[in-house]
Amino acid sequence: MTTSYDCSDPVQRREGVAAAQRAVSLKQCVVLPTDTVYGIGADAFSPQAVATLLASKGRGRTMPPPVLIPRIQTLDGLATDVHPEARKLAEEFWPGGLTIICHAQPSLTWDLGDTLGTVALRVPDDEIALELLMLTGPLAVSSANRTGQPAATTAAEAAEQLAASVAVYLDGGPRSEGDGTGSTIVDATGDVLRVVRQGTLPLQRLREVVPGIIGVDGDAGPGADRPDEDDDTDDVLDADS
Repeated sequence: MTTSYDCSDPVQRREGVAAAQRAVSLKQCVVLPTDTVYGIGADAFSPQAVATLLASKGRGRTMPPPVLIPRIQTLDGLATDVHPEARKLAEEFWPGGLTIICHAQPSLTWDLGDTLGTVALRVPDDEIALELLMLTGPLAVSSANRTGQPAATTAAEAAEQLAASVAVYLDGGPRSEGDGTGSTIVDATGDVLRVVRQGTLPLQRLREVVPGIIGVDGDAGPGADRPDEDDDTDDVLDADS
C-alpha cells in the first residue's frame, strides 16, 4: 500500500519519516525531498532494494544510483583513498548540491550495479532527507522519475511517474531551487578532479576551492592536467537527486 505524508504538518512529518524508515527496512522504495529535486530511495546495502529502485525507474545496472549520506564523517566509511581536493569540496559544499564520485571501500557488501569500483556520494541540504538518513543510514537515491522523463520537483510529480512502485511519499513542498536540476557531479577517482555533470553548483564556485578542477566541457582550470581521454566514468553515471 502506498501512503503520502504532508511534511509541512509536524504530526504527519513525524509519522511519515517513521513510515519511510519502516519501508526502507522492508527493502521497499520511498520518495523523499532533497535540496535539488525529489528522489526515490532504497537501502543502499540491500541488492534487492536497489534492484527494485532501478526497476521502478525503468533503468538497468549500467546506471547505478548515487548514495545519500547523513554527514560528511560517513565519507570515509564508504570510500577509500579519498582525493585531498575532494575532501576540501566536501567540507565546503556538504550539505549541498554536490555529488562526489570516489573509490568505494572494497570491503562493503553491497551491489549498486555496474559501478566499476566507485561510489557517488552526497550529503543533501534538506531537513527531511537528513532526518530520514539519520534513521536509515546511507540510501541509494536517484531522481524520482521514470528514465527519460523530467525529474520531479514535487511529490505529486513523482507519484504520477512512479505510482505504487513506491511505498511512502514524503511531501516536503516544491523544490523550486532545484528547478528540475540535479546536483553537480565531480569525478574524484583520478589524479585531477573533473566535473562530469554540471548541476546546481556552478563551476566557478568549485574553482574557488579547487582551482585546477576540469569543467564538463574539458576546460582546465589553472595548473590542471587534462584527464585521460579514455576515462569511462560517464558510462556509469545516474541522474541523481
